Amino acid sequence: MKTVLIANRGEIALRIVRACRDAGLRSVAVYADADADALYVQAADEAHALGGDRPADTYLDGARIVALALKAGADAVHPGYGFLSERADFARAVIEAGLVWIGPAPSVIEALGDKVEARRIAGRVGAPLVAGSPGPVSGADEVLAFARAHGLPVAIKAAFGGGGRGLKVAWRMDEVAELYESAVREATAAFGRGECYVERFIDRPRHVEAQILADTHGRVAVLGTRDCSLQRRNQKLVEEAPAPFLTDAQRERIHEAARAICAEAGYTGAGTVEFLLGRDGVISFLEVNTRLQVEHPVTEETFGIDIVAEQLRIAQGLGLSFDAVPAPRGHSIEFRINAEDPGRGFLPTPGEITLFEAPSGPGVRLDSGVRAGSRVHPAFDSLMAKLVVTGASRAEAIARARRALAEFRIEGVASVLPFHRAVLEAPAFTATDGFLVHTRWIETEFAGLTEAQARPEPVADEPLLRLFVEIDGKRVRLGLPASVLGRLGTPAGAAPGETGEALPASSDPNAVLSAVAGTLQAWRHADGETVEAGTILVTMEAMKMETSVLAPRAGRLRILAPDGYREAGTVLATIEPHAP
Repeated sequence: MKTVLIANRGEIALRIVRACRDAGLRSVAVYADADADALYVQAADEAHALGGDRPADTYLDGARIVALALKAGADAVHPGYGFLSERADFARAVIEAGLVWIGPAPSVIEALGDKVEARRIAGRVGAPLVAGSPGPVSGADEVLAFARAHGLPVAIKAAFGGGGRGLKVAWRMDEVAELYESAVREATAAFGRGECYVERFIDRPRHVEAQILADTHGRVAVLGTRDCSLQRRNQKLVEEAPAPFLTDAQRERIHEAARAICAEAGYTGAGTVEFLLGRDGVISFLEVNTRLQVEHPVTEETFGIDIVAEQLRIAQGLGLSFDAVPAPRGHSIEFRINAEDPGRGFLPTPGEITLFEAPSGPGVRLDSGVRAGSRVHPAFDSLMAKLVVTGASRAEAIARARRALAEFRIEGVASVLPFHRAVLEAPAFTATDGFLVHTRWIETEFAGLTEAQARPEPVADEPLLRLFVEIDGKRVRLGLPASVLGRLGTPAGAAPGETGEALPASSDPNAVLSAVAGTLQAWRHADGETVEAGTILVTMEAMKMETSVLAPRAGRLRILAPDGYREAGTVLATIEPHAP
């Protein structure tokens, strides 16, 4: 293995570029138009354009990525996390093209990526499980039948996904149908498949996971636990390792179940086995993520093992670099630095970063994919960076994190930095009154932030215009920013990238405004229909998540934007008040 193509973007692509360089391997980046000047593209030994600006046309286009790997002379593909990382068909296409797939075998991805089959594997090895449907459900009626049999709340989950996308929790019978349809839409958008299953939902659980490394020689090693309970909309915000406040018996149960599940599945590479831990001490298997996790750095910091380097070793047929799993040293906490506004319910806030001043000092690590001048694009994930803080103890890690977060400054887009600062003062997290954080704590109990941040200024898309030129007798495809070609005159045949047409902002109290920059998914009511105040009018997809837009008042709906991409704060519709 000499050259690795990285089928991803952002901070994780840069992380893999660096691991390749440490291992003496060449790296090849691929990029959407919006990422043409990204840090990971500049750091890679070679970079190739995917030619587009939407996930489906770029980082989700497996055939295009495989073709570019062959064109670049790569002999291996690393998928990172998200996008195609857990797609068995992509892994199979990589292997069939004669390339090394840096991950588990396609058959293992299929077995564990199918959440229903993963539950069956977990059941065979005696891992702890809550009640769930035996397979994907056929519709909302089947979810209702399960809820009547097992009680509420129930979780509706994407059968072929993960990372919180396509996951909805129903607390009332009358919301089951709507949440089922939303889960199917979100799963289809994120994973290309909309099948969902249902299981009993553990109320206010902790989210605890085990990091796995397994080589091709039959060795399965568990690199301890992580707690990932601090989540919003089922997306993690803060992770730490080792998972604190577990009994020895709980920790051992999680370790053994994770090891047994991966051994039974024939797992190789890096992976994560996730569990829910109820307040009564009940442990239930959740899923296996057959890829590198966003939060892998906290395990690296506490175990002194480079997990990405181990992935590269395993892919080359080498054994793990360590004879025995070392004991964890100290405590590490990761803070995801997302372009989201906690004061507006963690709404994504794409835009241009005008200031990015990162902290440093003892115990501070920053994995970032941006800098001042970078743009957070609405079509992709909101993660800008990961702040990882390590100390000799959890108390020292928290103290260092307070200092690091106080130093961190980001301007131009809203960020979750105020939330992280507030969390470190919350007794429920610091464990002053006992560790009381759970997966719905932010939505139900956290009351630290109500002030919204300034909305970022809309950033006009500057698509790359592509044309063919001749250099030394060779026909070459050239991509240049539209502003450059505009000054020269647009060449015939140049194809601009697609951009959404934003409607003008309005202060009209009858206007229905887009809360985020995103794509309109589905209007719930027809034009001319009468609606009540607070009714969900339309769902928007922004940064891979669905957001609902509500009616500001009662009246007759007049739709102005039936579909397409819209900037935040633009008018989607108006509500004509009822006649007095």
